[in-house]
Amino acid sequence: MKFFFTAVAMLFLNYASYAQAKRFDILITEIMPIPSPVVGLPPAKYVEIKNASPTVINLKNWKLCSANSAAAISQSVLLKPDSFLLICTSSNLAALSTIAPTISVTNFPTLYADGDEIFLLSPEGKTIHSVSYSRSWFNDIKSKGGWSLEMIDTQNPCGGASNWTASINDKGGTPGKENSVKAVNIDNTAPQLLKAFASDEKHITLVFNEPVDSIQASVKTNYMLNDNAIASVVVKQPSFTNVILEFTNSLTVNRPYDFSLSNIEDCSGNTMDNMVIKTGLPSATDSFDIAINEILFNPTPTGVDYVELYNRSNKILDVKELYIANRSSSGELNSIKQLTTESRLLFPNDYLVISENSMAVRKEYLVKNPEMMIELSSMPSFPNENGSCIILNKQGRIIDDLRYDSKWHFALIENPKGVALERTDFDAPTQNQSNWHSAAASAGYGTPTYQNSQFKTSEQPQGMIDISPKVFSPDNDGFDDFATINYQFSERGYVCNIYIFDAKGSPVRNLVKNGLCSQSGYFRWDGVDEQGKPLPIGNYIVVTEIFNLQGKSQLFKNVVVLARRLR
Repeated sequence: MKFFFTAVAMLFLNYASYAQAKRFDILITEIMPIPSPVVGLPPAKYVEIKNASPTVINLKNWKLCSANSAAAISQSVLLKPDSFLLICTSSNLAALSTIAPTISVTNFPTLYADGDEIFLLSPEGKTIHSVSYSRSWFNDIKSKGGWSLEMIDTQNPCGGASNWTASINDKGGTPGKENSVKAVNIDNTAPQLLKAFASDEKHITLVFNEPVDSIQASVKTNYMLNDNAIASVVVKQPSFTNVILEFTNSLTVNRPYDFSLSNIEDCSGNTMDNMVIKTGLPSATDSFDIAINEILFNPTPTGVDYVELYNRSNKILDVKELYIANRSSSGELNSIKQLTTESRLLFPNDYLVISENSMAVRKEYLVKNPEMMIELSSMPSFPNENGSCIILNKQGRIIDDLRYDSKWHFALIENPKGVALERTDFDAPTQNQSNWHSAAASAGYGTPTYQNSQFKTSEQPQGMIDISPKVFSPDNDGFDDFATINYQFSERGYVCNIYIFDAKGSPVRNLVKNGLCSQSGYFRWDGVDEQGKPLPIGNYIVVTEIFNLQGKSQLFKNVVVLARRLR
């Protein structure tokens, strides 16, 4: 009889070891990322898991993972239905074992305070459950530490931020027990597409706000991009929020595409409405593609600084390539911040608002397009009296450069606190005080994410600027020794400034200062800098600014190559 029970036990153990778990059979139900300062639990990080299936599951060879670690469970651990288990480091095992069943693992995830993605892998390498938490899930002062994050409803495992919150237990958490925040929290909301961007000429990545059903999301006929056929669809694990589409034909750079999708479901079976969005393949951001369009540098006591950008080019740009900065007292670039580490498209005529706190901006101003906002963990400093704001591309080339002053505000404004400065003309020079004005009171003293209240529709001059030859060699051999900058306008009376920049965007020559132009004519550049020294071979950007007394103005940008003949 003893042999019989032993054999049954071994058979049960083998079954529990080898039965393949399905998605959501084991759930991550509680996370302690910031254990100090202590509220009532040991100062130890832990992850709580629960067996949500009807069968016993052996956790041997399961893994608790993050982006930078994979902690394997090496021993046999039988987890019964509706039971909990804590996972932690070996140094915290003794303290937590007095509270609940606990095991330790090597390479336990770091559980970063500001957020992390953790997920469970079965021995077969399948993602059973994943959670991408952030500090904002605490929602209050509990984010300082000592409180765990708890899942509200285990029947809604993909609920994300809407299904997690800080523990309300007096000890700061409920390790090994039903969560203190347990409640019915049904997901009745369909998934939303946050963005779609082309990573290269053959692939588009879709990013959803919650995990999607991998089977339904893998159906090719659920997607359409103009007349381009889809070669493959991959739903990325472990988050199931990203879908990568491969197309049979290459995408064209800077061409906007209408992309449609349908029948996409979340884990709860909610189906999103059919939708059409705009996407495309971006090109590199260059000088003058982006304009600093609005800046709030003196916010109210409850407000925050913000900067608004405007895509004045005819190109699709990737915000990931953009950086914001200011200048130190010596004029050097300072506090350089990348706007985002993830691709995000900015189409021609799009606005983008940058701040530390989007919600604070929305509370104080009318934000017509909240999806056109982006948050940084910290902004460069923009002093109340005067300062600078610089936009750079990933090569460090200056895209736009503003040196503002509080004196630029409308003279009759007694208190400029909370009043944004708005650009009146996209094409007029940035560093021109007359091109900036205080936002109108009727617009709430700021217009983040949409057209400025002080926007001036200026009639553009009819004209052209051309450089010949495109490649010149200033070596005094009588052949192509000058770059000739030819101009032709529809009327007389224009004044021009001509600036030469090197390939890095640094100014090397102010060729013409307030030059009075006839209706047609030309200027010449001999390839030397402001000090009369010969410049090295390479690409140079010629920026021509024209304006007249009637307020008409325009910028022209041309590229010329400086070469030298071999002797």
